[in-house]
Amino acid sequence: MDKAFLRISFVATLLALFVIVLGAYVRLSDAGLGCPDWPGCYGKLLAPTAATDVAAANQAFPEQPVESPKAWKEMIHRYFASALGLFIIALAGIAWKQRKTLGQQVKLPLFLVILVGFQGALGMWTVTLLLKPAIVTLHLLGGMLTLALLWWSMLTHWQNKTHRDKGDTRLTVSPTLRRWALLALVVVYCQIALGGWTSTNYVALHCWDLPTCQGQWLPPTDFKEGFTLWREIGVNYEGGVLSREAGTAVHLTHRIGAAITFLVVGGLSLALFFSGSVAGRRFGALIAFALCVQVALGLLNIILVLPIAVAVAHNGGAAVLLLSLVTVNRRIRPITQDKPIAVNDNYSSDAQFN
Repeated sequence: MDKAFLRISFVATLLALFVIVLGAYVRLSDAGLGCPDWPGCYGKLLAPTAATDVAAANQAFPEQPVESPKAWKEMIHRYFASALGLFIIALAGIAWKQRKTLGQQVKLPLFLVILVGFQGALGMWTVTLLLKPAIVTLHLLGGMLTLALLWWSMLTHWQNKTHRDKGDTRLTVSPTLRRWALLALVVVYCQIALGGWTSTNYVALHCWDLPTCQGQWLPPTDFKEGFTLWREIGVNYEGGVLSREAGTAVHLTHRIGAAITFLVVGGLSLALFFSGSVAGRRFGALIAFALCVQVALGLLNIILVLPIAVAVAHNGGAAVLLLSLVTVNRRIRPITQDKPIAVNDNYSSDAQFN
């Protein structure tokens, strides 16, 4: 069971990363409304392809004619997301079965079941609320959080096992550097939120030049409209509805966030690299590489006018950068072993959530 939890955690993490990248591809290829209903597609489990199925779907949903390629993209994303949910349920089942075992996490796997259920609801609302930016951005953030917690859970389980077998193997750093690593993790997650808001409002090209925006350092902006989080229901938000000034405000904020992220995360990578340990140098180099690739992809999105392959890779790069910071934060935290607790028929105790 110990190895099964570790293996399923690893597979689930890879699957979560794939679902995030696939979701970005679906969104960026304008297939987010490829199926106008949920959880099926035009009332069926499979997207309509045959002429008779397409004709029936068009009759049932006259307001949104079938585009089979887009419908299949959306449904394939749903299939993989559902598979991820099953893996997470399996993890929770193993954790509950092993809840009396020293070092077994229980709270986090159970929380992941709740989180993936909420993710399913956000997926439904993404369709039924016609790609409302607030919902789509929350869906992205929920996916990133699921990915990060799965990876954290796997690393915690592995470190607990290593701690029992070989002793403390964590990366020892100063309290200041530990706080810096946590700050970098929070900053990257906030920058992902800004990136999601930029993408879901379709304003990635509102600043089409570098380093200026529309040929100016500070073009006309409307931050109030740009960051109005909740808008009217019943509007199709595909393609975006923001004014040029509002879209520019969102894009500029994402650029400013990118600069802050570069400074905070870049500084962390340098601090780790010169921390004096081999592991510190490796982690510093890993974070620096992930950060530089992500910045390069962001620049290429502007220079090459948002090619879909680069835009999807930019989403994947954000996920990888997040994982690298989760790894560092897990490795520098002390391992807390649970104390054995006597369990009787009326009481059970789960493992401490690190």
